[in-house]
Amino acid sequence: MKIYWTAQIIFLVGTAALCYVYVGYPLLVYFVSRVRPREVKKSFFEPTVTVLIAAYNEEKDISGKLENTLQIDYPKEKLEILVVSDCSSDRTDEIVKSFAEKGVKLYRQPERRGKTMAQNAAVERSNGEIILFSDATTMYQPDVLAQMLPSFADETVGCVAGRLIYVDDSSSNVGKGAKSYWSYETFLKKTESRACSLIGASGCLYAVRRAIYRPMYAEACSDFLIAMNIYERGWRTIYEPNAVCTEETNRRADNEMRMRVRVISQTFTDLWRNRRMMNPFRSGFFAVELVSHKLLRYAVPIFLLLIFISSFALTFFSEIFEVVFALQIAFYAIALVGWILERNGRKLGILAIPFYFVLANLASLIGFYKFLRGERYARWEPIRT
Repeated sequence: MKIYWTAQIIFLVGTAALCYVYVGYPLLVYFVSRVRPREVKKSFFEPTVTVLIAAYNEEKDISGKLENTLQIDYPKEKLEILVVSDCSSDRTDEIVKSFAEKGVKLYRQPERRGKTMAQNAAVERSNGEIILFSDATTMYQPDVLAQMLPSFADETVGCVAGRLIYVDDSSSNVGKGAKSYWSYETFLKKTESRACSLIGASGCLYAVRRAIYRPMYAEACSDFLIAMNIYERGWRTIYEPNAVCTEETNRRADNEMRMRVRVISQTFTDLWRNRRMMNPFRSGFFAVELVSHKLLRYAVPIFLLLIFISSFALTFFSEIFEVVFALQIAFYAIALVGWILERNGRKLGILAIPFYFVLANLASLIGFYKFLRGERYARWEPIRT
């Protein structure tokens, strides 16, 4: 009977944790955002702005990106476009220089040190009161600044994050899963912004007051760490869904896995180095957001494993748990079939959801393992297809 009760407790704990991550926390943050919303006092605000584009070997996309940036609807005398090249070895720098007569500036790192260090160096050389961080593969709507800047009239706002929309013209299996996942993330961003502050931004579209930017360490996940840094110093990060950019999703499972493992490993590094921010007595509801949205979310593979093992043990005592265990086997079997079909270039349809769910949680497990091993990602090769 001791095995029975132990297995039941483990099963209940794992199930409760899983339910909290995917249902309980979204309901909690939604409730707080309605009962105690933190409104943003918007008004006309037209400061000088630097659009900072980090690039490494982006010869395929950088020209289109610069043309897109030049189309932003904002007074030209107040807009600076600065590309920081992290020692690109292709034609990226040459292409950027060809836009010099249109006012585009290039700063080339003297040595390759990674995206975060490149951004640090470029901010020092920027002139804008507001720094808009961008990637070379991201396309902006012309009104992106008109939508973001009014929020900076609120003196409590230190960072404004825009809305990333993933596009996938090929309707790939990974793209379908990524877009479904991102829809869920977008809901959380909206509610976290109203309840307290975002705990991170989309790295391809967020703006920061230059005066409060602080250089970050090389292995940081900069778009995640920036929100912690500014919240600790008294400002908040808010979400502006009307500031829109688009970017293509990864289309291959291996590329998506590599990207997610890197980001998750970096996030664990940031959480560990800034673990004081997960103390609710220090950070209030922001700590609840960090623990729930990041730490517990990335712990989901552990919860799934606890549920799997405990429900198997309980099959010897209850027919109900035989069904529960069988349903888990069926779910993972479906995900495995999805993986096999994806490897063979077949469309998955509804199978894309369980396939992507397992992929994302496997990435969490691998990312945590790499973090424990001390692997860090200051520099990496951009994934381009």
